[in-house]
Amino acid sequence: MQSLPIMTDSTFDVAERVAVLTLNRDDVRNALTGTALVDEIVRAVEWVNKAADVSVLVLTGAGAAFSAGGNIKEMQLKQGIFAGSAAEIEGQYRQGIQRMTLAMASAEVPVIAAVNGAAIGAGFDLACMCDLRLASSDALIGETFINLGLIPGDGGSWYLQRLVGYQRAAELTFTGRLVQANEALALGLFLEVVAPEQLMTRARELARQIAAKPPQATRMTKRLLRYATSHELDDLLQISAAYQGMLHQTEDHSEAVNAFLEKRPGRFTGR
Repeated sequence: MQSLPIMTDSTFDVAERVAVLTLNRDDVRNALTGTALVDEIVRAVEWVNKAADVSVLVLTGAGAAFSAGGNIKEMQLKQGIFAGSAAEIEGQYRQGIQRMTLAMASAEVPVIAAVNGAAIGAGFDLACMCDLRLASSDALIGETFINLGLIPGDGGSWYLQRLVGYQRAAELTFTGRLVQANEALALGLFLEVVAPEQLMTRARELARQIAAKPPQATRMTKRLLRYATSHELDDLLQISAAYQGMLHQTEDHSEAVNAFLEKRPGRFTGR
């Protein structure tokens, strides 16, 4: 395994083919601006993409919040990403928080958000960028940009309507209201809601279940699901056939077939 990336505002660990990135700036409710967290999310995804022995990335927060999104005190003082002319702010968004969005879109493995608390604004959008979202019963989400006279500058408007449909996404975005965990579950934003003390146990359990599958097939499945969001059926079928041709030639495919017929767990090597 390659050396783990160095983090300052988060922690990163790997075990049983599962990487866990924990946002660790509880002093600012894991805000994504004014901290190193955007850089470290980008670094973690890039590292995982190169790590053939990792099959799943779990993203969570330490402390009371998953992520409060933008630092509102910095907005008031017009500091950091919020400083300068309109053109300068545009560039800072593109070179700042939008790098996180593009990195999350480039993730080659399934990403699970374990939403431990408040996920607000860009913090909520970060959770929406993940493939699966588990939540603590303490979780609270909100697409709250309009409350501050802003729009989702991080791509949240692209993700949210794909998760809940245009009408519900419009309602959440236009009102900027906060949503409790159980309503978010009913809306399909969360896969499951569990007790706070069970969240990471359940997240790791789900991650290990996915990580036990053939690694190449897992990565190609992730790639195919993303491809399907922006391509027509004919294009999807063509790339599906190409991926299938490659996977039929792998040792893990043969092992999976044999394990199924022999009624035993598969032993996969990523070859």
